[in-house]
Amino acid sequence: MRKRYSAAFKTQVFQELLRGEKTIAQIAAAHKVHPNLLSQWKAAALKGMPSLFDENRKAAAIKAEHESQLEKLYGQIGRLSTLTRAERAAMIERIDSKLTLSTQVELLGISRSSLYYHPVLPSPEEVRIKRLIDEIYIAQPYYGSRRIGAELERKGITIARKTVQKHMREMGIAAVFPVQT
Repeated sequence: MRKRYSAAFKTQVFQELLRGEKTIAQIAAAHKVHPNLLSQWKAAALKGMPSLFDENRKAAAIKAEHESQLEKLYGQIGRLSTLTRAERAAMIERIDSKLTLSTQVELLGISRSSLYYHPVLPSPEEVRIKRLIDEIYIAQPYYGSRRIGAELERKGITIARKTVQKHMREMGIAAVFPVQT
């Protein structure tokens, strides 16, 4: 098994090499390390020394890069949070994606079941009935669901009062009547 040396041990041995009091062979024998390994450590340390003094410049460059990346990510979060649900759902890649579908919907903030839901459009008959209810309501805004149902009955459309109420709720209309004071 290969022996591994800690960074502290390597530093201690390198400092002895720099002092120049002993030869590489003597230091290697004292620490039970092969002389070739000491030569490699010395070369690596000498090669890395200039970077010790450039650390401030590198740190500043890295910090600036991180800040620009952070700003870019915050901008992306802002754009994604202003998108509608339909726009976010359109961003999902169903085929050949690196992320699973569950992960994608979680990141976009939509439920997975909503991907499979396709809204059912109202039938032409329902649209016609709603149009007639709207016409009756515009002509007589004080009519409630019973009178609108009776008016539809006169026009030959048989419809339950509860269905008329449901359509009125969906359309956001209600009878206008005087309030007692």
